[in-house]
Amino acid sequence: MDIILQIWGGSFYLINKICFAFAEGKERNRKRQLKIIGWVIYILGVPAWVIILIIKHDWIAASIEAGGIPAMLFGLFNVYKNSEKPNRFFDIVASFFTYAFIIFGTSYSIYDYHGITSISQFLEIGVMIGFLLGSYLLAKNKTYGWLFFMLMNGSMGTLMIIQSKPILAIQQAVSFCFVVYGFITATKTDRMQNLHEKII
Repeated sequence: MDIILQIWGGSFYLINKICFAFAEGKERNRKRQLKIIGWVIYILGVPAWVIILIIKHDWIAASIEAGGIPAMLFGLFNVYKNSEKPNRFFDIVASFFTYAFIIFGTSYSIYDYHGITSISQFLEIGVMIGFLLGSYLLAKNKTYGWLFFMLMNGSMGTLMIIQSKPILAIQQAVSFCFVVYGFITATKTDRMQNLHEKII
């Protein structure tokens, strides 16, 4: 069962990063299609990650995986509506859940472990910041959301190595490469767009 969960969660999250990375720099319709696929795949991968993390008592990481769903739905909604300006109501809802789950996950982990006492908790905090802020910022089409995904991949990959989850550790390393590619491509696209706007 553990291997199935690793393959499920790992492959779905990897496909998400591939879709997001390749969406950068593409023409509008192709970019929209890839991002819709990416957000849907992301959401479908959540249950496997939540189960894996709860089994290991990784409360912070488990809560952020669940807490990230509103940000993912927010991203999916924005892409589906094909709107450059995010919906204000969904923006507020996603923000609320992001911060609420950060507080909930950290508080329960401190309660369960009687403080911040393990390396895994520090890594989970890195995952928490990277995952929630990365998802939220990319949902708002902010390029620097990729930087938070780098933090997430690095922290989660290290956590999976410590907890003997080799499939997920490899998936995080490969995802990191696609995240770097996505960031570089998005940055170049933003520069070209800004230059084009200045010329006009």
